[in-house]
Amino acid sequence: SDMGAKLLCLCITSALVAYYIYSPTPENIEEPWKLMLVSVMFRTLGHVSAAAEWLGLAHYMDVMMLASTAEHVAPTSDENVTVTDTEFSGVAVRLYLPKKLTKGLRRAVVYFHGGGWCIGSTGMKAYDLLTRRTSSHLNAVVVSVNYRLAPKYHFPVQFEDVYSATKFFLQSSVLSQYGVDPKRVCVAGDSAGGNLAAAVAQKLLEDSEVTATLKAQALIYPALQTLDLNLPSYQENENMPILTKSLMVRFWSEYFTSDPSLREAMTSNRHVPAKWGHLFQFVNWSTLLPDELKEGHVYSSPVFGSPALAKKYPGFLDPRAAPLLAADEQLQGLPPTYILTCQHDVLRDDGVMYATRLRAAGVPVTHDHAEDGFHGALLFISSPTDMPVGRKLVSRYFQWLEEHL
Repeated sequence: SDMGAKLLCLCITSALVAYYIYSPTPENIEEPWKLMLVSVMFRTLGHVSAAAEWLGLAHYMDVMMLASTAEHVAPTSDENVTVTDTEFSGVAVRLYLPKKLTKGLRRAVVYFHGGGWCIGSTGMKAYDLLTRRTSSHLNAVVVSVNYRLAPKYHFPVQFEDVYSATKFFLQSSVLSQYGVDPKRVCVAGDSAGGNLAAAVAQKLLEDSEVTATLKAQALIYPALQTLDLNLPSYQENENMPILTKSLMVRFWSEYFTSDPSLREAMTSNRHVPAKWGHLFQFVNWSTLLPDELKEGHVYSSPVFGSPALAKKYPGFLDPRAAPLLAADEQLQGLPPTYILTCQHDVLRDDGVMYATRLRAAGVPVTHDHAEDGFHGALLFISSPTDMPVGRKLVSRYFQWLEEHL
């Protein structure tokens, strides 16, 4: 009946509203309803993905990927930048070349998008906007790398894709083809892309075939370690919008395998075998976090897991997947570093611990901590979901690049 249909609509609407109101949202941000709206859409997509997977219709991440696909924009040039999709060493990249005439050589940014190694793309509206603005604002050549994704491809494919595209670009013949100064190249990325940027910067230090050295690295709320998924930031922000703890655990485990046993072990934080216990010193938040982030938390020693998972999926113990696991001497030659962390983000403490370790290794670090920031904030720059916090963080990031690149 008509009445029944109205009642059903009312029930669904109230459920959504309740869900929407009770989703925790950072209190100190402007226009929080935009974040709530995106968060509700994202959560709903998560529920649909879980249902589709449970019914055996599709893999969880294939459904999540619909969000990136719906947001896809073709490479479109504008008055400031020429945009094309091409390939570097067999890896798809979107290239942004500034049109502004310039006397000398240009600077360049090699950018890796986020999305937990599973979703996202260079062509997503928000990423296209961010990299396009980077190019026109800094008069820089921007190479945005469209690396292959899980669940179809697992570690180290994502890393190898971004590494070979970067290495290709750093050849002197390629840099000169694009009019780029070999002394002014930076790697950058957000979230899983920040993870890849940190890993690429580390690997370039030991690669004798690459002559150009990076001028800088910019890591935007990066994911940097897989050993301890119960840091204070994971505990405090477990249900924050966009990136919940369970979604981050899902991304991490999916990076290595679709086998649910790794995900289950990571969920209970019992995936690292005792044999690898010495690595915990590199992610020990009780020594690497400042007092204000430790408040109300007590450090407990790791609970070790069975060696079988680490034997089967050694990737989660590999510095190419978890750059915080690099030994101190491997950090020493790294370029000046920008790290953005957000207060309301499960990944906050990863970035803070890396800043602490890099400083101790003598690397110049600018650690920008956004008290009103949340995971993904940098992408809230395109209408209708543009937010003041997104614009503010992008301009801080650009300002740092302007000064250090």
